[in-house]
Amino acid sequence: MKKGKKDFLREPIKHIDGTSFDATPIIQAMSHMSFSSRDTARAAEIAKMMIDEKECTTVLVLAGSTSAGGCMNIYADMVRYNMIDVVVATGASIVDMDFFEALGFKHYKGTPNVDDKLLRKLYIDRIYDTYIDEEELQYCDETIKRIADSLEPGYYSSREFIREMGKWLTTKAKKKNSLVQLAYEHDVPIFCPAFSDSSAGFGLVKHQHERIKKGKAYVGIDSVKDFYELTQIKIQSPSSGLFMVGGGVPKNFIQDTVVCAEILGYPVPMHKYAIQITVADVRDGGCSSSTLKEASSWGKVDTTYEQMVYAEATTVVPLIFSYLYHNAQWKKRRRKRLSTLFTSER
Repeated sequence: MKKGKKDFLREPIKHIDGTSFDATPIIQAMSHMSFSSRDTARAAEIAKMMIDEKECTTVLVLAGSTSAGGCMNIYADMVRYNMIDVVVATGASIVDMDFFEALGFKHYKGTPNVDDKLLRKLYIDRIYDTYIDEEELQYCDETIKRIADSLEPGYYSSREFIREMGKWLTTKAKKKNSLVQLAYEHDVPIFCPAFSDSSAGFGLVKHQHERIKKGKAYVGIDSVKDFYELTQIKIQSPSSGLFMVGGGVPKNFIQDTVVCAEILGYPVPMHKYAIQITVADVRDGGCSSSTLKEASSWGKVDTTYEQMVYAEATTVVPLIFSYLYHNAQWKKRRRKRLSTLFTSER
């Protein structure tokens, strides 16, 4: 009997609620262990320090597929509970995963031991052991196009465009309290330095294609404006801390703001706190844009409060977040509302 689409898309991923349990005893016990356990405990303590420091601008940096894999609500809750002031992420994390589920769609439990040719015939996309309905993703593409169609033509930073996505969700979201919507409501800027490398790219290309055929002006994304705006945030922050899941472009982009500020004539301090959770290897010179100690040689990250955690992120992010929820002073933090720095909104 041949399997149909519904046979594969049956059991949705359930996103973990990091507020429903207290990981404090686990983190405390891990601090007395060795290897990745002790690294995880130290990372949790550093994250607590950056949240507790009143003048510190905290940045959530996301790459990879942990949002699809069950951590989506944790990242939204970090904004909801005022632990995070800025988000820098891949377009996939923001659009293909978070915005996608805000439209009412789901990610589904699957398996890597499957016939991928069959999945392709059924229009099912696979992220290791997680499935996505390609037809629903194309609806997401089309929604991005409709948002672009509604805007005044011109070049926008990704932050500006994602803010419009959040605004759109306030009246049309099927799933409330997504990261994109909460960031809009709390004036938390989201930057996607490689925005077109996602579902947004398909929607924006279709938007431009149709406008060009009609001889009309269109919306575009200005990555230089992204860099300038993010650097302005760094310049105006007495200190800064990075909570990084994965690496790649988002990690390098936020770290480079220190160098960019210096080039502009503002000798700002290096990022004071930095945590990276990754499985990337250092031996090929990469590690998703270098280890944190290596980044210090470039003048990006101070090494006093930095911690690499070599672990698959879905196994440790829930524990660290739960520890922060129950121990960090997020209730006493003043919301920075850094989106309000940019007064020239259209």
